[in-house]
Amino acid sequence: MDLGVSALATLSTGEPPIPGPKPHKALLGRLRRVSRSLSRKVKGSANRRKAKAKLARLHARITNIRSDAHYQLTTDLTRRFHTIGIEDLNVRGMVKNRRLARSIANMGFFEFRRQLEYKAEMRGGHVVVADRLFASSKTCSDCGHRIEALPFSVRHWTCPGCGAKHDRDANAAVNLRNYAVSSTVSACGGEGAGCRCKTAAKPPPVKQEASSKFSQK
Repeated sequence: MDLGVSALATLSTGEPPIPGPKPHKALLGRLRRVSRSLSRKVKGSANRRKAKAKLARLHARITNIRSDAHYQLTTDLTRRFHTIGIEDLNVRGMVKNRRLARSIANMGFFEFRRQLEYKAEMRGGHVVVADRLFASSKTCSDCGHRIEALPFSVRHWTCPGCGAKHDRDANAAVNLRNYAVSSTVSACGGEGAGCRCKTAAKPPPVKQEASSKFSQK
């Protein structure tokens, strides 16, 4: 699964990209009006307290819309898939781009990953996080050829190695799926081996040991 700004998630199954809620963008005009109204109120007045409470309710509504979208999507994904591969996004570095900072913050990637990981663990699945150096978007999912540069504005590209035409996000999702599968196979010791942890033998209680020694004497 590839996370993005235009679409919150793109799956490797070929399904249409899942759009993000973008509540901050939808309520940005109202947020600016309420903030401007608050700045004009006299400090310590009852009207300022009302305006501050109104602004807090608006921020809470934005948070609730985003959290509800994350909750529904992560619940659906963890119910349908046992193993999910995602990228380890450098969100702190991404928000330094002033043109994309608001859109990136509006998606809430950290909260999405947090919910995805704990729900997958709760249902017996697991989330495989690819390394930041893994070039999921710049690697051809058909032949494995890697191009040197792929600007964010380029959404479709053609592989110079095999000539395959790729959608940027869909190609990244397929590469992340292959990465997750290969990581699972290597961790389990072979395809179809199954991941089983050896459980340590439970030590006998101290009272039983003492009683057994006493009976032997």
